[in-house]
Amino acid sequence: SLQIKKRQQDVVGFLEANRIVFEEVDITMQEEKRLWMYKNMPEEKLPEKGNPLPPQIFNGEQYCGDYEDFFQSKENNTVFSFLGLNSTPSVKVNVLTL
Repeated sequence: SLQIKKRQQDVVGFLEANRIVFEEVDITMQEEKRLWMYKNMPEEKLPEKGNPLPPQIFNGEQYCGDYEDFFQSKENNTVFSFLGLNSTPSVKVNVLTL
């Protein structure tokens, strides 16, 4: 959907603008990554029906949150702590997308 693409671009654009190294993972093409995502998301973030909407954001194996969480941290100027980073990032963030 257009809204999902826009949200993915918002996250990716922020990471690029802040020179945060990240890997964008398209889970529609990689079954093992999709299963990994489900396994590593907190149960309360999994929808009762259907699939979690992208983007889902991880720092390594640590779940950071979804777009709503990202947006809230951006509004509160706490994105680096949301991503589990110092203000000078040195780790790779994974953004799981469709």
